Amino acid sequence: MSIRKTFTVLLLIIIPLATFAQGTERFDNYFIDKTMRIDYFHIGNAETEIITIDHIYQYGIWAGSRKNLADNFNNGAYYYKIYDAASGELIYSKGFDSYFKEYQISGIKDMRSYHESAVIPYPKFKFKFALDKRNDKNELTEVFSIEINPSDISVIKDAVKDDEVKIYKTLYSGDPHSKVDIVILGEGYTKEEEQKFKTDVEKFTDTFFKYEPYNRMKDHFNIYGVLKPSEESGVDEPRAGIYKNTALGATFNSLGSERYLLTEDNKAVHDIAAHVPYDAIYIMCNHERYGGGGIYNFFCTFTSDNQFNEYLFVHEFGHSFSGLADEYYTSSTAYDNFYKVDLEPVEPNVTALLDPANIKWKDFIKKGTEIPTPWEKQKYDEMDYAWQKQRTEMNNRTAELKRTGASKSEIKKAEDDYAEADKAHADKMAGYLNNSKYVGVVGAFEGAGYMQKGLYRPMLDCIMFTKSCDVFCKVCEHAIENVIKHYLE
Repeated sequence: MSIRKTFTVLLLIIIPLATFAQGTERFDNYFIDKTMRIDYFHIGNAETEIITIDHIYQYGIWAGSRKNLADNFNNGAYYYKIYDAASGELIYSKGFDSYFKEYQISGIKDMRSYHESAVIPYPKFKFKFALDKRNDKNELTEVFSIEINPSDISVIKDAVKDDEVKIYKTLYSGDPHSKVDIVILGEGYTKEEEQKFKTDVEKFTDTFFKYEPYNRMKDHFNIYGVLKPSEESGVDEPRAGIYKNTALGATFNSLGSERYLLTEDNKAVHDIAAHVPYDAIYIMCNHERYGGGGIYNFFCTFTSDNQFNEYLFVHEFGHSFSGLADEYYTSSTAYDNFYKVDLEPVEPNVTALLDPANIKWKDFIKKGTEIPTPWEKQKYDEMDYAWQKQRTEMNNRTAELKRTGASKSEIKKAEDDYAEADKAHADKMAGYLNNSKYVGVVGAFEGAGYMQKGLYRPMLDCIMFTKSCDVFCKVCEHAIENVIKHYLE
């Protein structure tokens, strides 16, 4: 028996298969301190799913933990899993969501191709790369696998060579192996706007640590700003007939939702991010419209100059870094039936309440709290649904003015009127919620995950519920803290 296989047998005797050793021995046994990026295409529609490998890259040190190699959060629609080819043993795993998954449930029936990347520590030996997907019962089942030889000459080893890219370290707390490494990519900043990018990165680094649990765990983070200048300033606004030549190709109206701001150029995102060690990716879009998006362990986007930019910055990162669900339900979204009321969601902050006695956040609920927890929902719904109708009408009007070549003053007035109304509504809803007798109570409040009925959130308000709230609820804060700890050694 080889030394490597002897180590594996002893490990399985001492430690259950579901957990990995809490030292670096396992890492050293299977990996070198480099990063492998496996790029692949995810192709299909609601009924079809095809996966094909694009390219494989080697670069940089491994930014993630060398101790916590197994993802035990049980979150995300997919997992990528790495198995040692010789022994068949699982040696690394990570859950994630994807743009393709959202396309599948958007109701669009055309076949589409999306580019994705699996970023893993660089294996020493041949391995099996597998993708697992949740079935109708939320069980993970393998949908794709391939054996990869890390020594193959087809592996590309020059992935991070771009003289145009500028790097700014806004916070450096130490060795990337034992920190959460965040990269903020600039999108829609021209060469003439490099100073604005630097200023924005510094501003949002400060913003990040205004919120818990990030503030009390600040010493556990490294934050980098990375910019490849764009040819034009801003991002695409398809409904207004505006298209820009930018480094990452970000666009509003993603999946048909006016405020959903994403990019399909996954390769460009990872090529630019690869100039620094990274565990999580922000895309900061140089724009003043309200917009953003966050996909778990994929990336998140936000606009830099909107009046609610700080909320967007932390809300979208809640999705992409910690796998938190949206708790709001009155706004229109890019998809229907994202959740099913007869199936418990995997996200830590929403529940279908199928077993009220064992709700996933029961440790935070005080004895005697009514479950489900009543709240002043009817009046809230009346006010917010009325605003959603008004908001849509105002945004449609602004898009029409831009599309038809109206004067700059007329467009600005429409934008200013909307911003004023939006802020007034947010303040109104904050006042309404803050006057509730259920403020500060952890329970199960109906209305969450884009569903007015059948799904429940932990507290009355949270950054994941409204943009007027400036704190995460206790359940979300705890979930974020657990993810941070996962990256630490």
